[in-house]
Amino acid sequence: MAGLGSHPPELCARFHRASELIGRRWTGAIIFVLLRSGCRFATLREAIPDITDRMLSDRLQELESEGIVSRTVVPETPVRVEYSLTKKGRSLAAAIDAIAEWAHKWMEAEPRARKTDDSPRVRRRA
Repeated sequence: MAGLGSHPPELCARFHRASELIGRRWTGAIIFVLLRSGCRFATLREAIPDITDRMLSDRLQELESEGIVSRTVVPETPVRVEYSLTKKGRSLAAAIDAIAEWAHKWMEAEPRARKTDDSPRVRRRA
């Protein structure tokens, strides 16, 4: 069998950091929406079902600190804040589009309900 006795595969530290950042709950959805258009906080919240104000705020701050999202204050009355992707954020388009394409091919729109079986489970010995 190939690979026996050789070194185990190594995880690329940059890949791991990126996948942990982008893979955090709600982050992909925020980037997905912002790839379509920059928008205000309330618009983002409406576009992403079940996200709380706190979680959206936390994720936006995290993405801003990573240089992925830009926060622009428009000095009007009342003051308006808009969020958009930076060049770094827009460069995620190919990756997000690839995930969306994979999702349309392999994922159901809603997860299937698990079968409920009231019969007792019998544990078998291996």
